[in-house]
Amino acid sequence: MLIESLRIKNFKSFRQAQMKNLPRFCVVVGANGSGKSNLFDVFGFLKDCLTFNVKQALQVRGGFREVLSRGVDDTQSIELEIKFRMNIAGVERLVTYLIEVAMDNRQVVVLREVLRYKRGRYGSPYHFLDFTKGTGYAITNEEDFDKQDEELEREQQNVGKDALAIKGLGQFERFKAANAFRQLIENWHVSDFHINLARGSKEAIGEYEHLSVSGDNLQLVARNIYESHPEIFQNIVTAMKHRVPGVSQVEPILTQDGRLILNFQDDTFKDPFIDKYVSDGTIKMFAYLVLLYDPEPHPLLCIEEPENQLYPTLLWELAEEFRAYAERGGQVFVSSHSPDFLNAVKLEEVYWLVKEQGYTHIRRAEDDPQLKAFINEGDQMGYLWKEGFFPGADPR
Repeated sequence: MLIESLRIKNFKSFRQAQMKNLPRFCVVVGANGSGKSNLFDVFGFLKDCLTFNVKQALQVRGGFREVLSRGVDDTQSIELEIKFRMNIAGVERLVTYLIEVAMDNRQVVVLREVLRYKRGRYGSPYHFLDFTKGTGYAITNEEDFDKQDEELEREQQNVGKDALAIKGLGQFERFKAANAFRQLIENWHVSDFHINLARGSKEAIGEYEHLSVSGDNLQLVARNIYESHPEIFQNIVTAMKHRVPGVSQVEPILTQDGRLILNFQDDTFKDPFIDKYVSDGTIKMFAYLVLLYDPEPHPLLCIEEPENQLYPTLLWELAEEFRAYAERGGQVFVSSHSPDFLNAVKLEEVYWLVKEQGYTHIRRAEDDPQLKAFINEGDQMGYLWKEGFFPGADPR
């Protein structure tokens, strides 16, 4: 799957914003406070809506009024729309998912939820799931392309007013598009990595299949890959050797008291270092590689400012790792302030954020004639960012 466009209305600093022609590897830059974290929280919010419900997703963000854009009357709604490519019945379709959230009699409601795509080459997109305030329908035989629209079987359903229909209906195979999109959101990874949580010995029992958002199960995931996918773990170690000078081996170790640690071997010394005592950059690079070499990769990664704690010369190679992950079929969103990281990024992969009159606007680097001309003349993206050639982005 590939997200091609994103439209945001009344969500935090985004009054009206849109990202089009999204690449598989997308880098977002902007000054502090321009809205980069808010942009990534669109994905986090949608995942929380599916994992819990819309009311809870809003509550952890301070409530509806705090999420609604400042200066907007609370009778208005929050709208999020995603367009993504998905294979349905052997044909790649451009699918649109729309969610509109509002307050109704002081209660949070999903005012509208729609999943639509074109069944044929011509005509308007057809609504295969359409709900208003918890009541609506879903199509059960959407893959039967020989039938006319009026012959499709609609199944009426009721869900909670603050729940997503794709959460309930997406559990059933007969709702093909809802099921596929539900699985897509469930497997998004919106990183909130904390080095202090990734360090140290861990209980050997817990979530081990995927790296957690905070990275606090790094040792468990590493051991799972080490034992179940030794060839992938060796690829991670090989990448570490190239990325971090001195590291020759990494090994998950089960201690006598039943806890897990990571041993990092340095060529210079006989005895390894446990993860508690290696550098922040070493831990962070290893965690990123564990995430990027996941045997069952996430369809979407969102990572904020990966350059923190990493030596500048490593950032080009880290960007290459992100791009390689995207080329294997995933999609990666990264925010960054680092010119060194941006020097490894292509023009068509960059978007930047501008704050105007309190609201965030999104601009695409490839659409800017001056930036395009500079790149064609051989300038590097990081240099152009550092020297203030992104219109409106420099806070000075």
